[in-house]
Amino acid sequence: MSRIEELPDDFDENLNLNEAPSVPSIEELYQQHISGPEQKHISSKSFEEIVQDMSKTPLFMNSLDEATDADGENIMLEALKAMQYEGTKAEVAQGFKDRGNEMVAEKKWGDAKEFYTKGIAVLETRIEDKWDEPEDMEAETKQRTTLEEQLHVNRALCNLELKNYRSTTLDCAAALRANPSNIKAHFRSASALLALDKVLEALDVASRGIKIDPDNAALKKLLDHIRTRAQAKEEQDRRRVAEHRRKQQEKAVLQAALKARNIHIRGSERPPDLEDASIRLSPDPLSPKSLLEFPVMLLYPMHNQSDFVKAWAEKDAIIHHLSYILPLPWDTKNEYKVPMVDCYMDTASGGLMKIGKKLTLLEALSNGKTEVVDGLVRIYVVPTSMASQWIDEVKRKQGK
Repeated sequence: MSRIEELPDDFDENLNLNEAPSVPSIEELYQQHISGPEQKHISSKSFEEIVQDMSKTPLFMNSLDEATDADGENIMLEALKAMQYEGTKAEVAQGFKDRGNEMVAEKKWGDAKEFYTKGIAVLETRIEDKWDEPEDMEAETKQRTTLEEQLHVNRALCNLELKNYRSTTLDCAAALRANPSNIKAHFRSASALLALDKVLEALDVASRGIKIDPDNAALKKLLDHIRTRAQAKEEQDRRRVAEHRRKQQEKAVLQAALKARNIHIRGSERPPDLEDASIRLSPDPLSPKSLLEFPVMLLYPMHNQSDFVKAWAEKDAIIHHLSYILPLPWDTKNEYKVPMVDCYMDTASGGLMKIGKKLTLLEALSNGKTEVVDGLVRIYVVPTSMASQWIDEVKRKQGK
């Protein structure tokens, strides 16, 4: 299309008005910036700095993050934002939705979510005089309802991509309130619920969606994934229930075995960490004919030392274990030898009881006077020559 212009006196006759004017490149703009018509000064800014400044101009900006100055303000951007509110409420919300769709096309999920949120805020506000009055209120109301559904289901996509799964389900619920047949809302809600491992809820939502659109390939595929996960979770639950039932049975059999042997046990406020050591029936925890095994702590109170036996069978004599534990590597005076030590156990009344080294552990525990505290048997091993001194010291501490 040709142009008609009033020509100035210094008009260049060689100019062809039928050709479109050329647009300078960024590099040419940069050169124009650093050298004016009279080239009186050179700009101190680099090419990168010029491009950065231009990126803050709405015409050239690529990101909302770059659109502000050091104070977080951009006058031109604020002016454009103010212009967005010109129109009816539905028109303004539509503008935010369109801008959000552009961000989705570029997979800028955070920016898209922000635009959709603004659109939703416009629709939800009760202030009406901020926007233009619609010519057709019925059409305006219908458009607002449609936009409310679309904005929520679109924001659900952003939340799903951002792994905000709970927010995804809330947006989908809002979209489904507006339109119970929205397939995208069913799909995205089911996807978020599956990510949260809420399998039954995901299965319910996906099943409802497939009833609405039986041929939806994406929903069919998602439904298969949900069913696979449901089967796996059902198997896990089945194993967990079976394991719990087995442990309960083992506990009942163990308690019966202890009671039959007249062994008393109790807990305390601060039980020790025994890791995987525990009182148990071996080899079969469910058979009352199995032998009891106890974790046993051998304490050497005169030297603040100890040894730990993880599984001491009830029929093992005390001397059986002492024979391979003694002598002790730190016993430089050779005071801890089997013939030269005495063994003691705590009584249920808070005293001490001397036990013979030839006794089995069962005989030491089933006399009705001793007890097992926190699942750990404690046996004090004291050199015979120091026994009186140690007993007096224990009594003195108990007296205090």
